Amino acid sequence: MNIKILTTAGVAVLAILAAVFFFNPATAAAEHLAKHKQPFTEEVFRQAQADNKLVLIDVFAPWCPTCRKQHKVLNDYFAANPSSEILVLEVDFDNQKDWVTYFKAPRQSTLVLYRGEQQVWFNVAETRQKPLFAALSEHDKGVN
Repeated sequence: MNIKILTTAGVAVLAILAAVFFFNPATAAAEHLAKHKQPFTEEVFRQAQADNKLVLIDVFAPWCPTCRKQHKVLNDYFAANPSSEILVLEVDFDNQKDWVTYFKAPRQSTLVLYRGEQQVWFNVAETRQKPLFAALSEHDKGVN
C-alpha cells in the first residue's frame, strides 16, 4: 500500500480523535466543575466552615458509574451558574474512610451540603438534574 495514503489516513484519524476529545461537551463542562472542586482536606473544610462558605462534600470513587453521572450534572450546574459560591470538596471513598464515616456516607455517590458548620442537605445516589439543581440553587447565593 502507498505510504502517502497510509500517512494521510493516519493524520485524518488523529484529527478526528483530537476533535472528539478537545471539543467534547463533557470535557468542556468538566472545566466548570474543576474551577470549584478540590480534594478534601480537613484544613480546607474547617477554614471554609469558619468562613461560613457553602461547601459540597462529594464522596466519590473513580470506579463508580453513579458518581460519574453526578459529576456530569454538577458540571452542568456550574456551567449554568458560573458565579456559584459552592466549594466542592471531593472525599475519596476508597482512601479517606475516616471522613466517609464522619460524613455518614453509606456509600460512594453521597453528596452533603454545608453552609458553615450547618448541614443543609444530604443525598445519596441522586443523578437527576432537576432535584440536584434545585437543592444546590436553594442555598447558592451565586446562582444566576
